[in-house]
Amino acid sequence: MVRVHESTILNAPIADVWAILRDFNGHDRWHPAIAASRIEDGAADMLGAVRRFRLADGSELREQLLALSDRDHAFRYCLLAAPLPLMGYVAQVRLRRVTEGNRTLWEWSSEFQPPAGRAAELVALVRDGIYRAGFAAISRLLARDGAATGPVLAVERPAAAPGRTGVPRTRAIVVEAYGGPEVLQLRDVDLPPPAPGQVQIRHTAIGVNFIDVYCRTGHFSLLAPPGTPGVEAAGVIEAVGPGTFGIAVGDRVAYACPPVGSYAERRNMDPALMVHLGADISDRMAAASLLKGVSASFLLHDIARVGPGMVVLVHAGAGGIGQILVQWARHLGARVIATAGGPEKVALVQRLGADHVIDYRAAEFAPRVLALTDGRGADVVFDSAGASTFAGSVAALATRGHLVSFGQAAGPVGTWSIDALAAKSVTLSRPNYAHYTDTPDRLAPQVARFFAAVRQGHITLPQPTVYPLERAAEAHRDLEARRTTGALVLEP
Repeated sequence: MVRVHESTILNAPIADVWAILRDFNGHDRWHPAIAASRIEDGAADMLGAVRRFRLADGSELREQLLALSDRDHAFRYCLLAAPLPLMGYVAQVRLRRVTEGNRTLWEWSSEFQPPAGRAAELVALVRDGIYRAGFAAISRLLARDGAATGPVLAVERPAAAPGRTGVPRTRAIVVEAYGGPEVLQLRDVDLPPPAPGQVQIRHTAIGVNFIDVYCRTGHFSLLAPPGTPGVEAAGVIEAVGPGTFGIAVGDRVAYACPPVGSYAERRNMDPALMVHLGADISDRMAAASLLKGVSASFLLHDIARVGPGMVVLVHAGAGGIGQILVQWARHLGARVIATAGGPEKVALVQRLGADHVIDYRAAEFAPRVLALTDGRGADVVFDSAGASTFAGSVAALATRGHLVSFGQAAGPVGTWSIDALAAKSVTLSRPNYAHYTDTPDRLAPQVARFFAAVRQGHITLPQPTVYPLERAAEAHRDLEARRTTGALVLEP
């Protein structure tokens, strides 16, 4: 067994260095030997996560994260597969604060069993080709003329293949014309450096939502072909444009807001509505739940103001936002009735804590709601389906009940006479997500409220269904056919 240990001192605060190094899937942003990297299993900060990365020479390696500590600024990983005979390779990265000046000691070490006669060769390869090359790359990012630079403002990385205009490129799902899932095609697109006031984000997980279907079909005008759909993702900041403050290279962030364009490996955008992620919120969790959790927050607290003793009906209780609404409404003290399609989904919603679950495939839900409430009806109905449920939702309401129509997965509601609502003095809301989240001041309280509910255990978020980015069309087919429960995520 041989041991390789190298260290260097960086002229930068430990927090700035750790912000770059802690991303187990981020080495391709800064290490000159690594051309591409992706997580096969888990999230980039989840113990047991497996990453596959391609070297500049085309060979591939697989490594697994064994330990990660934000307190100690350290992580440990092992090699699962490699073209070189590095048997039993286990490595550790550790940062220590240097007491003299605002500097950081970076230690990188490993142990492995080389085959007979190759020890010197492999030790030199690890020491020079991996550790020393990594030290030099990070030093170039953090240092300018030997002085500390504070937050990193640029990243040196191998240039992406240029397009016809010489601009670097990235891969993205492009809609050339409105239509079915088949119009979601993976393409190489230009990606210039971020403009003033912009950042460039490398996506690690991308949320799939019904609003993406509306954009793909042209029902919503957020996407004009040719264009890239998607309004939700999580990832790591790779570059910061001039005059951009409050965000730095290496920051882990998520967003759920227009403009569309998240179905891509990388993109440039305004960071105003980006959310910084804590160590306890994985990229996959953020991309799967931010839009849904923020929506549930303002639906429950600002629009319907759900509280103890209220009867709440939640449609599509097994869906991504439905699962959050069921759990959160129960925590707020409401009696929750939910609908779901089929025995498996009914059982799932029952496990989430709903008081009653109605299989809408087996029975009409409105008479069942009235029967369960002794003819009174629900105080609030959260309806994300639209055409197929709207009439029944009105019928299921109590007098002076509140119908919150926040989606149309089954099609537009269509034209309704106001007289039909007057029969029960119904209050009707049709909230627009952007009107509650279009500024940092409006968004921040919703995000804080949602993450607090997750951290306190009031909401349990299941692992999402994950598709590779290139299979976005399959994700849309499954979503529209209601073959999934919970959230869907694309991963580049």
